[in-house]
Amino acid sequence: MNNAIGVGLLGLGTVGSGVVKLLEENAPRIFQLIGRRVEIKRILERNPEKARLLGIPPEVLTNRFEDILEDDDIQVVIELLGGIEPARTWMLDALRRGKHVVTANKDVVADYGKELFEAAAAGNADFYFEASVGGGIPIIHALKENLSANKIEEVIGIVNGTTNYILTRMAEESVDFQSVLRSAQEAGYAESDPTADIEGHDAARKIAILASIAFNTRVTTKDVFVEGITKIAPEDINYARELGYVIKLLAIARDNNEDIEVRVHPAFLPQEHPLASVNGVFNAIFVRGNAVGETMFYGQGAGQMPTASAVFGDVMEIVRNLESGSTGRFACTCFLDRKICPIGQIHSKYYLRLIVKDKPGVLASIAGVLGNHQVSIASVIQKRTLAVEGEMRAEIVLITHEVLEQDIQDALTVLKGLSIISSVENVIRVEGGSKI
Repeated sequence: MNNAIGVGLLGLGTVGSGVVKLLEENAPRIFQLIGRRVEIKRILERNPEKARLLGIPPEVLTNRFEDILEDDDIQVVIELLGGIEPARTWMLDALRRGKHVVTANKDVVADYGKELFEAAAAGNADFYFEASVGGGIPIIHALKENLSANKIEEVIGIVNGTTNYILTRMAEESVDFQSVLRSAQEAGYAESDPTADIEGHDAARKIAILASIAFNTRVTTKDVFVEGITKIAPEDINYARELGYVIKLLAIARDNNEDIEVRVHPAFLPQEHPLASVNGVFNAIFVRGNAVGETMFYGQGAGQMPTASAVFGDVMEIVRNLESGSTGRFACTCFLDRKICPIGQIHSKYYLRLIVKDKPGVLASIAGVLGNHQVSIASVIQKRTLAVEGEMRAEIVLITHEVLEQDIQDALTVLKGLSIISSVENVIRVEGGSKI
């Protein structure tokens, strides 16, 4: 009797190929753990060469989703196409049909998670998406199950390997952003169009997913304030080091009791913070709960086999649910409707790097403008002068005390209009405790 669990695989790209390899290598172990064989019965892939290189018989391939949807021997659909459509529609169709779905698709999960969970409930099916955040890092399951007794207070993550690689290289080699980006593209760590990574959009989708789970409220990409790393210069990294910080692109979700913050932006992070030593293409997610305290999840946030590991872990969980008759254990947990805090209402410390006229009274004028907007200065550094259009200019770095974002932005608007200010070179938020 063939008691295999039938799988339909959508996409045979990097991760899809990894799923095939993982099943081939670990099939005996997987069988021992779940008591059922898992068999990939059909693969939707329009490039037969990919299948040939993996030794997949031609008859397993199809270019019609209906061949998977209408096959009663397929109980689980693994979606690894990426993008919104047709992935979203096909997952909805599969779930409503009663087929369980596993996906790594952060785009769809972040913005259409509610629809997908409703479809899963209608079809009495499971919908799992561990691989959508953090590659091989088991953060979704941890938040949904292991930490679910906690009131989660904070989730802070380095969740994009490309930007972390770029910032690490900039810090280690004192090179500019564009030079590192080019070498990252040549090394395959950055896409030919890196916009989603370097502008923070990839991280925004991931923190929307994590915040939805952590705070039991629906958070989508449009709710996330996003700022990328393109303005980070070697000077900023050097000043951060001098002050005892590193610069990381952080995805932040925080419970303020009255509302929640969800944002992505570069930040100064104290060198002793657990996330500060996460370098290169690695990811890490730091979680604080009212019972567990502080905990951190670390690992490879992307890549063929780490992501395939997360995908197949979900498949195995679904098989266990089928065996125990407990399908639907992890339904939608967004039962609250929390308000999202506008970026202007957050509180933070700030790093400001200004180029100003090199003459007496400039610092007093700057301090006066900041003071008029309830912004107090914690420290000042003035180390170098430079010639700009034949005139000498000074570079001033300020670190503020914790202030309201709207106040600092209002102050910057005034400062930019002063004749003594040549330019505001950068403004970076300071996270993770006090160094000043």
